Amino acid sequence: MMQFSNIKNRNKIIIAIDTKDINHALKLVKEIPDAGAFKLGLEFFCSNGIEGVEKIAETGARIFLDLKFHDIPNTVKEALRSTLYIDPFMMTLHISGGKNMLSSSVKMVKETYDEKSSKRPLIVGVSVLTSIIEEDLKTMGITGKVEQHVKRLADLAFESGMDGIVCSAKELKYLKSSFNDRFLFITPGIRTNWNKKHDQKRIMTPSQAIRLGADFLVIGRPITEASDPLEAFNKICSEI
Repeated sequence: MMQFSNIKNRNKIIIAIDTKDINHALKLVKEIPDAGAFKLGLEFFCSNGIEGVEKIAETGARIFLDLKFHDIPNTVKEALRSTLYIDPFMMTLHISGGKNMLSSSVKMVKETYDEKSSKRPLIVGVSVLTSIIEEDLKTMGITGKVEQHVKRLADLAFESGMDGIVCSAKELKYLKSSFNDRFLFITPGIRTNWNKKHDQKRIMTPSQAIRLGADFLVIGRPITEASDPLEAFNKICSEI
């Protein structure tokens, strides 16, 4: 039972590879083969392009392609289409792009993979970045508490057929009861008690986030900047 639980927890951890260095990224992926997936975001993508993503995918690692697409519906749909050949595990769109952008993108991905009769990527919506707090929302003309705005965005993502949302673990208690178990919650802003907060503001520890119902934890620097990344990964697994 303990062994099964440990494997399950390992699958919940997505390691954020926020680096420009493709060789360092490949080293991390090979060092921690048991991670649930590896997140490749804008920093990695702008430095290494789709070719860099391909090199990571060639290792057999599951890819969370976190490019946070946000543009007019057709542009986002075609941008998504151009990356599907690498068969990512998960991809992100900004929910604030609106229902037409979200639903048309999800529809295209589903139709593409129905034709191939293969398992499609999970399409998840970015709600409110974990670096943003209430004061930041006010400067954008958005009133109310952060969790209220996240709930509005989560409702839109659900109505648009998305698989889940990216949000701070601090919103989980407020959100979880409003959605069924098939709607996933991916939580960045995860910090252990033994490392720095950096630029994250709405943060939580791995065990706290899991207890509140997070389906996946996105963890970067606590693992990737550790002197021994595999040891840090294993320590987090044991904590949750």
